Amino acid sequence: MDDDRGVDTPEEVLKFAPKKNEDAKLDDAGNAIVTKIRTAADLAHEDCDRAMSLAHKLPMELRAGEDRTHQLEAEVELWRDRAMRAEHWLRIIQQEIEEKLIDRKSFSNSSLVPVE
Repeated sequence: MDDDRGVDTPEEVLKFAPKKNEDAKLDDAGNAIVTKIRTAADLAHEDCDRAMSLAHKLPMELRAGEDRTHQLEAEVELWRDRAMRAEHWLRIIQQEIEEKLIDRKSFSNSSLVPVE
């Protein structure tokens, strides 16, 4: 048999030669595989971009949370100090009431009571 180049090719070789239709199927399969690889690569890049964006965003959010925690701790300390000062003043007021009002009342009541 003669092939496209004009050379005689034995029959045994020709029956194993790829058919033109098989070549098209092979090309289609190869193109499909390459398309799937490209799609997978694009998706991987998108996932990587999202992960990098999140990796940059999370430390900023963590820092903001830490700043807020420090701010709240400072507020707690302020309110604790104010509460302690208020308690101090309440003790002073109580002491003044006991010394000035209760003692005088006791003194005045005792002067009204006849001594036996």
